Amino acid sequence: MKKSMKGRFIFQIFSRLWDRGIFVLALSVCFAWKNVNAQPLPHLPGIGNNHSREVIDPNTMPWSILGRVQTELGVRCTGFAIAPTVMMTAAHCLWLPATGHYIRPQDVHVLMGYERGRYRQQERVQQFIIPSGYNPRNEAGTVMNDRAVLILKQPVIRIQERPMLLSAKSGEAARLVGYSQDRVEVLLGDLHCHTVLVDSGGLIHHDCEGTHGVSGAPLWSQNEKGQWGVSGIVVEANVGKGGEAIPVQ
Repeated sequence: MKKSMKGRFIFQIFSRLWDRGIFVLALSVCFAWKNVNAQPLPHLPGIGNNHSREVIDPNTMPWSILGRVQTELGVRCTGFAIAPTVMMTAAHCLWLPATGHYIRPQDVHVLMGYERGRYRQQERVQQFIIPSGYNPRNEAGTVMNDRAVLILKQPVIRIQERPMLLSAKSGEAARLVGYSQDRVEVLLGDLHCHTVLVDSGGLIHHDCEGTHGVSGAPLWSQNEKGQWGVSGIVVEANVGKGGEAIPVQ
């Protein structure tokens, strides 16, 4: 009887130590995981600490000129219509580094009014035109030509929806709306930003939030009469908030 009780006591102690060991191990893993998650995540380019983007309805004016530009290989950028069958986007969105060639026009299509898997119209690109001065192997040196004109078969906007084209000026109120890759299913916009500087080369520096996927989106500016129009095509994002656009005209 005493031997049996002694054995049972030892077994209970061992069981408790075993359970406690597992608990300590699990607790250590939890703390390690918590510490890993507690590390600050790297910011996406073009995005600051205080996110100011908001979801935009892609089927209301003036945002109805925007479309999600997609390729058969999964590349997604933003584009905007400047005429019923003419859209603009960034040229680098159409370049295939793996092959050293541009994608075929028929492998590019635009989704107008895209939101959460739905869109009001889809159109294939028949042809695109890229300035000869743009060199995708030297983006930094030829950034001022990083634009592409997309020719569509069917109209995607009405003639009266065409945006006003403006020349950007330093210090103007600005807006940036596009399909950011961190939230690909909705149209996101920063409606309270500015054109910081138009440098001597014509490059437009802005403080609007926008990251990967917003390339090719229009940079909106407000003129002295309070009218909004498109002044630039977004081509680059900063390490922090903001980025650069090239003049639309």
